[in-house]
Amino acid sequence: RPVGYPRTVAYTDGDGLGAPAERVTEVPTAAAPASSSSSSYVPLSSPYQTVSLALSRRAAMGTAAAAFVGVTAASGLILPSLAAAASAPSSLDDAAPGELASSGAIPNGVTELSTNAGATGEVPFAGETLTVAGGGALHLSPMGVGTWSWGNQFVWGYDEAMDPELQRVFNAAVVAGVNVFDTADSYGTGNGLDGRSEVLLGKFLKECPSPNVSEVQIATKFAAYPWRITPGAITQAARESAARLGKDSVELGQLHWSTGNYQPLQERALWAGIADSYDQGLIKAVGLSNYGPKQLRKIHRYMSDRGVPIATLQVQYHLLSRFPETNGTREACDELGIRLIAYSPLALGLLTGKYSVDAPPPGLRGFAYKEVLPPLPSLLGVMREIGDARGKTLPQVAINWCMSKGTTPIPGVKSMRQLEDNLGALGWRLSAGEMAALDEASDKVGKSTSQNIFQTA
Repeated sequence: RPVGYPRTVAYTDGDGLGAPAERVTEVPTAAAPASSSSSSYVPLSSPYQTVSLALSRRAAMGTAAAAFVGVTAASGLILPSLAAAASAPSSLDDAAPGELASSGAIPNGVTELSTNAGATGEVPFAGETLTVAGGGALHLSPMGVGTWSWGNQFVWGYDEAMDPELQRVFNAAVVAGVNVFDTADSYGTGNGLDGRSEVLLGKFLKECPSPNVSEVQIATKFAAYPWRITPGAITQAARESAARLGKDSVELGQLHWSTGNYQPLQERALWAGIADSYDQGLIKAVGLSNYGPKQLRKIHRYMSDRGVPIATLQVQYHLLSRFPETNGTREACDELGIRLIAYSPLALGLLTGKYSVDAPPPGLRGFAYKEVLPPLPSLLGVMREIGDARGKTLPQVAINWCMSKGTTPIPGVKSMRQLEDNLGALGWRLSAGEMAALDEASDKVGKSTSQNIFQTA
């Protein structure tokens, strides 16, 4: 199907999100205008431009109340967060014509796409674009889904009874045009659940009733376990992940963290192993996680010598963690042509409005963030003012801020209600004035959340 030939997917049986037996009707729609010039972004091609999310339970959901997760922490060592979203209704269609381009969120030369309402009259991705990364190996949707909680008992209380809801989440996200699902070989470890997140994604990929599933790009990560000290250990990890995912080759293979801070000799083996995985076709693109600018430039030189492009870098990036802007990470990625993926876009729940000095996060998070909570209301107040004016929730504003910064956020999702709220961050962009106000409010907080313990300089 050529670029610019969008379609609306309408499910004719049930709510379209369940069993594979449900029928799918593809309705061609008017073609989108082409981009006026080349860019690191491309106009959304089918099936992402005009896809209607048919949720039979939409009316019953009423007011949005979502829980979000900071995902992709190394081996799940970053503490989780469960956070209720603000109660404003989720509106997906308030982006006025020209609003995205005028906000500066879309680079010059990229044309906004025409939109066509689907079965529900909503167009979640109106005006959105796919981002090309890895020399064309990847075409990333504006927002992805993190799956740390899919199989993790210790942190998230997972049990197999959750699987049907997780499958509905996967199917609905795919129908809506989300094509990035981030996982790791360390998600779901222990108690017979090793690699459970990957296993579930493999099952959901196979059984998804939507034709959009052919466009899904899985991003998995290979843990720097202390016994992975040879290049062959990483290539073997790539084979095992591909097997769990039911794939011959994984779209994006990432080093979960750098060992440069504590085992530099192992680091070189990791680099060689993921490059070998790329050369052997086990992964289609190479990505990194928790690398700072100094270590990023080192591995980039190594990969360049081997002719292996680095497609993406995952870092903690949100309104309470703007280190990528100040420590040179953002600058290095821009210079080297590497796409930033923002994990923990909701600051482990702090940006949802649920927590305060009087009601801190439970457990160690309450202790770790005790200095952030007192000045936090001023930032939340600015976020709430912007959200109220747009009919958006605090999480939607926070996620949209990440996208407007030129990153691909990957909030975690465990329920249909969470997905529903997340999708409300799409189809619009914060204006330049709103971004400036949020940045200023973020600066005034004067405190940042702690970084991942594996984050390097």
